[in-house]
Amino acid sequence: MAAETSQILVVDDDESIREVVQLVLERGGMRVRTAEDGRAALKVLFAGTVDAVLLDVDMPGLDGWQTLERIREVTDVPVCMLTSEDAELAKVRALRGGADDYVVKPFGPQELLARVEALVRRGRSAGAAAETVDVYEDDLLVVDREQRLVTLRGTELSLTRREYALLAALTSEAGRVLPSDVLIERVWDGMATADQVKLYVSRLRRKLAVHDADTAVETVRGIGYRYRPASS
Repeated sequence: MAAETSQILVVDDDESIREVVQLVLERGGMRVRTAEDGRAALKVLFAGTVDAVLLDVDMPGLDGWQTLERIREVTDVPVCMLTSEDAELAKVRALRGGADDYVVKPFGPQELLARVEALVRRGRSAGAAAETVDVYEDDLLVVDREQRLVTLRGTELSLTRREYALLAALTSEAGRVLPSDVLIERVWDGMATADQVKLYVSRLRRKLAVHDADTAVETVRGIGYRYRPASS
């Protein structure tokens, strides 16, 4: 099972909560690393690979929202926000900010374990999404799905796992409009929102824009998104 080999980062300024969550996850067969604040969490992420992050919202210094923003600048590792605030606006803020899930304290150990297992599966499915052993190529872009390598105008493009899966899905049907719900199914295994798709399209465009190719991914208002190469 994924849980037997997964490494989870638990970020919370409350030592007692870190200890309880660590105990629950380790009993579920996971490896756990902990951090007492956002800055320590970023150091752990930059130093190695984790499969999911449990991130407390209310922390001194760099709070959960700021930490999430910085995490999303460099990786799309699945993130679940932990908070004592059970409010719809907070949940919406978490999802729009790039979080994958939201858990309100106090939480039951079995629920927490099930949510983390789902996070890990979701993250790994993103890596497998749109995987075929072929190559997409046009005048600007080459997507080598076998090697998971993307080059734009001959320069390798650095993409996160989710960004790669999104681009691979779009180029697999280049020129065709793919609705958000189709992309959610293919890239997020059905576990995302239209706002999250919009967020990742924006991130992908920013990376394409470095090579003056951001217009290659088009928004078709009210329908979805389409990959269409810009003129080379």
